[in-house]
Amino acid sequence: MNFTVGFKPLLGDAHSMDNLEKQLICPICLEMFSKPVVILPCQHNLCRKCANDVFQASNPLWQSRGSTTVSSGGRFRCPSCRHEVVLDRHGVYGLQRNLLVENIIDIYKQESSRPLHSKAEQHLMCEEHEEEKINIYCLSCEVPTCSLCKVFGAHKDCEVAPLPTIYKRQKSELSDGIAMLVAGNDRVQAVITQMEEVCQTIEDNSRRQKQLLNQRFETLCAVLEERKGELLQALAREQEEKLQRVRGLIRQYGDHLEASSKLVESAIQSMEEPQMALYLQQAKELINKVGTMSKAELAGRPEPGYESMEQFTVSVEHVAEMLRTIDFQPGASGEEEDEDMALDGEEGNAGPEEERLDGPEGLH
Repeated sequence: MNFTVGFKPLLGDAHSMDNLEKQLICPICLEMFSKPVVILPCQHNLCRKCANDVFQASNPLWQSRGSTTVSSGGRFRCPSCRHEVVLDRHGVYGLQRNLLVENIIDIYKQESSRPLHSKAEQHLMCEEHEEEKINIYCLSCEVPTCSLCKVFGAHKDCEVAPLPTIYKRQKSELSDGIAMLVAGNDRVQAVITQMEEVCQTIEDNSRRQKQLLNQRFETLCAVLEERKGELLQALAREQEEKLQRVRGLIRQYGDHLEASSKLVESAIQSMEEPQMALYLQQAKELINKVGTMSKAELAGRPEPGYESMEQFTVSVEHVAEMLRTIDFQPGASGEEEDEDMALDGEEGNAGPEEERLDGPEGLH
């Protein structure tokens, strides 16, 4: 079915009224605002009924007005600019009425009810029956048509309905669809907001776990450094003890060598004495001293292997292998791990003292 549009001349007043009417159309129901008209914080206007429909769809758990349960309010998005509107416990009844728009609507309706010869008249005309207006709707073919098409034309066997009835029905369906779409968009936006919050929580938790991980490895490194210092001190003590003993023996042998050298020197000088009587006066004493010196027992020598420090060898292969097994433990909270590490540290503090008491044998 093809249609043509018939116009009567448009005058300035009619054109202005049409433009005014466009400004008074609700973006939800697509009809002229019905009072009361509420103004949103973004300065857009809605019928309060339409605003309540959108609000209820976006906040299904919100109690309607008159309920005994006190609600904490809710939010929805402006269908024109998507600005988020936050409402208190009064819901849309807490929004301010736009009395200016309501007055303009009253004036427009009054002016529209007057017979204006200059007002434009526009009608869709049937192309097959040029003098017939489109005034019915074919339900079978889902197209508007004229009465003659139903009686004589292509739609004579079809089911039809009055055009205003179908117009109101489909306009209502479109309005409901818009409200549902707006509510669906709000739900999607809420899900996006929740997922953004999840991302932020993931970043915060990861940052915290990285800090805990660094702290635990720093604690582990501190334990290793402390133990290394204790072992080095034990090794230094053993080194000092052995060196003192050997150096004491060296001093004793040096004193013996010096005394022996002096005795030899004295004996040689005595042997060079040409007078026998004078020589014999000193010889007996020298002979006794030489005999005593030659028979003197020295302090002894370090036993074989005394210089070895192999007993201070430390095996770390098993510790290194154990460190390589360090891994995350799902389900273990950071506080529990901190307490375990504190207990391990207290038990480990007693170890070095016991090992120092045991001596170097405990360091193999």
